[in-house]
Amino acid sequence: MSIAFNNIRTHNKYRLTNYGEIYEFEVLEIFPKDEFKLKDLHTLEQYYFSSLIGQGKGKDFSIWEL
Repeated sequence: MSIAFNNIRTHNKYRLTNYGEIYEFEVLEIFPKDEFKLKDLHTLEQYYFSSLIGQGKGKDFSIWEL
C-alpha cells in the first residue's frame, strides 16, 4: 500500500509512480496543501511535487518510501 501525503517527511526518500513514469526523490521542504520541494535522486535536480502531478493522478499513482 502506498503512503498518504500526511506521512511524507523531510529528508526521507520516496518513489512515485504516475502514468507509467517513475520518479525517485528526497523531500527537501514541506509546504501547505500537499506541496513539497523535492530533489531527484539521480539527476539532483530540484523541483516541486505539483510539477509531477500537474496532469493529474493516473490509475497507477502511488508513493512508496525507499
